[in-house]
Amino acid sequence: MILCLDTATEVLHLALVDGARAWTSRVVVGVGRSHSVSLLPSLNALMKEAGASPAHLTGVCCCAGPGGFTSIRIGVATAEGLALTGLPTWGFSSFLLRAHALKHEGVTGTYWMLLDGQRNEVFVQKWAGIEAVNEAIKVPFAALRHTIGTEAWWAPASLMPKLAEYASPSLQMNDEGDSMQAGLVSLCRELPRLTPENPIQPFYLRETDAEVNFPEASAHLDDALRKGLAR
Repeated sequence: MILCLDTATEVLHLALVDGARAWTSRVVVGVGRSHSVSLLPSLNALMKEAGASPAHLTGVCCCAGPGGFTSIRIGVATAEGLALTGLPTWGFSSFLLRAHALKHEGVTGTYWMLLDGQRNEVFVQKWAGIEAVNEAIKVPFAALRHTIGTEAWWAPASLMPKLAEYASPSLQMNDEGDSMQAGLVSLCRELPRLTPENPIQPFYLRETDAEVNFPEASAHLDDALRKGLAR
């Protein structure tokens, strides 16, 4: 039984997969509220639904970002806590999860994926199906048209109000919540075929607010510690 969890945004996604069977949960935590309050109770409820306990787990997959700094840490820390019992762990990016969700929607070909980077910035990465074409980058909203040009792109519904004056989406999901859950189940089945990642390295893609406001205090850190491990 593989657990897959995503805490990178204000929506908590969970999945348990045991062979052909799967159980999923989607909890809207809300902006400004902590996953630390909802993650473990939601996980316990999902396990109860599956008739399982932590002892039944054989591995954990966790979204490593990019997304909210604190929320990513909560998910990674939970996965690492379970890893202390000897479970293998695998990390995946917020982009990869949504690529699997878009595959569930039947999206094919090459497209750009846009995620909220806060600070009037967007995290963007180009994809061909479920394979990344280039490294993820962050760009200002004002530079978005120049970055993606006229190519196809997708962004989550929560980001669209911020993008309204810059561009119109080429791709959409008929049911974003359902497709995200399907994407999580897909990762539960595919990632355990790969070499485990232990410990899971977060992927922030940008510095924390503290690093921006007090650059001297973090000047000694390299990019791997400031922005996490690129994926």
